[in-house]
Amino acid sequence: MTKSRLFVALTALLTFSTLIPPATAQSGATSTNPIVLHAARLLDIERGQILTPGEVLVQGERIIEAGTGVRHPAGAETIDLGDSTLLPGLIDAHVHLFLHPGAEDLQTIQESVPQRTILATLAARADLMAGFTAERDMGTEGAGSADTAVRDAIDQGLIPGPRLRISGNAVTILGGHEDAIGYNPEQSVLPNATFANNESELVTVIRDQLKKGADFIKIYATGRDSFRDGKFFTIYQYTEAELRAAVKEAARTGKRVAVHATGEPGALYAAQAGVASIDHADQLSEETMRLMREKQIFAVPTFTISEYFAEHGSSTTQSAFEHEILDLHEKEFRKQVAAGVPMAVGSDVGPFPHGMQAREFVLMVKYGLTPLAALQADMINGAKLLGWQEQIGALKPGFLADIIAVPGNPLQDVSVLQKVSFVMKGGIVYRK
Repeated sequence: MTKSRLFVALTALLTFSTLIPPATAQSGATSTNPIVLHAARLLDIERGQILTPGEVLVQGERIIEAGTGVRHPAGAETIDLGDSTLLPGLIDAHVHLFLHPGAEDLQTIQESVPQRTILATLAARADLMAGFTAERDMGTEGAGSADTAVRDAIDQGLIPGPRLRISGNAVTILGGHEDAIGYNPEQSVLPNATFANNESELVTVIRDQLKKGADFIKIYATGRDSFRDGKFFTIYQYTEAELRAAVKEAARTGKRVAVHATGEPGALYAAQAGVASIDHADQLSEETMRLMREKQIFAVPTFTISEYFAEHGSSTTQSAFEHEILDLHEKEFRKQVAAGVPMAVGSDVGPFPHGMQAREFVLMVKYGLTPLAALQADMINGAKLLGWQEQIGALKPGFLADIIAVPGNPLQDVSVLQKVSFVMKGGIVYRK
């Protein structure tokens, strides 16, 4: 990788983080004294209500009390956040810490895994400082299991970042999505995913991913998207039987499978197999939506990346295609909401700058959700999808103290989530 390309990558990642102060705490040590957070408002996400005023009592990494007023123990530090709203930390269920703006395929070729890991730590910090205290990393895009080191360093308090669920390298078929296609075949250009071409290979790859530290498995269930005679079309990459074998193998060790699936029949095969989430979900059949509702399989729309690609296409033709995809997804999303498909919030951040993904809330509201529904999809459903229900996603006694503050009332204007002014994760203040 040339110095100029590294500079561009670093600049893209630091664009957001340079606008915010350094993390107040990075050592991972929680305060020994209680902390009382006070603000004009507090969001009760489960009841869907704004409480006035709002207070949260934190001891160590946990919430002790939350409501309009809490105890102020002797020796407690009080942090007055003024005219703001306290709410649970945000959850992004679809991120790529190992990607940055620019050609995704070239990043694997031109950047070493150590370089990409350094950039991933900066991305994790930017996301945390934007209020995202928990994330699901949906594949390192060719960096193997390097996300294990990032997750563990965050957990050990060595670097600031969100709580992470990681998948290592995503899984695809030979010649499929994220394979290196269009290059001189004599060069043996590396793919951005790990190959598994049948049930047996899927089981082997899954066992290897889990051995290296993966929390879940990410599979590309569909391939390249296109329009044929005015109709959306996407290639399926795995059969229902193959995906069922993958789900069964992951479940053997208590893990789950998430899939990239933009349309049919790949999305249907994934729903029949019982995956945890169908990410992107640009177009779903009635039967797929029925199964997702019955099995509580989450759709993760990732509107922000679609909007970004539409506005930053490599050509006029590419931009037009991405706009067509986005227009289709908007219409299909409204159908999915009406059909009762459970939603979680994921932005696909990475190809666009880290720390900017609260835009996803704005787009989900623009395309049919109320602000409360978008927030509940993020906090309640997101916690379930990441396997941290009863731990994060609400300001309740016993929950981890992952708390943010924003100006104004997010139930009236969801865009205030793009203006996070305070971040606490596990009782540690990272931004105020």
